[in-house]
Amino acid sequence: MADLGTVTITEEKGSFIQKIAFAWTSENGGGDAGKATKTTSNTYSGEVVRLVTVPGTDAPSDNYGVQILDEDGTDILMGAGANRDEANTEQVLASSLGCVANDLLTLSVSAAGNARKGTVYLYLR
Repeated sequence: MADLGTVTITEEKGSFIQKIAFAWTSENGGGDAGKATKTTSNTYSGEVVRLVTVPGTDAPSDNYGVQILDEDGTDILMGAGANRDEANTEQVLASSLGCVANDLLTLSVSAAGNARKGTVYLYLR
């Protein structure tokens, strides 16, 4: 999957809980408007224990979507990243999330609006 928009990934590995921060700005115009994608540099294994979505100063459109795809193209959030709020930080706990086995992870943001911003935090154990 080609990178879309601008995404800065910060990967914290080596502790009991691993944290990935995806700070994104969506595409501005064209066929990919409102989308942002980028893949991690490191592979991950484990259970997803927390998802946090934070709208940016140029807030995304209401009900924008977030997926985290493994190398098989499966959403490890199990659909829990759908319909994110444009104004409030939202969290999803482990009981609604999936797992990953030794894969790179790709952020996929959709329907965010042109040149909108946000951050996705993913915690794995």
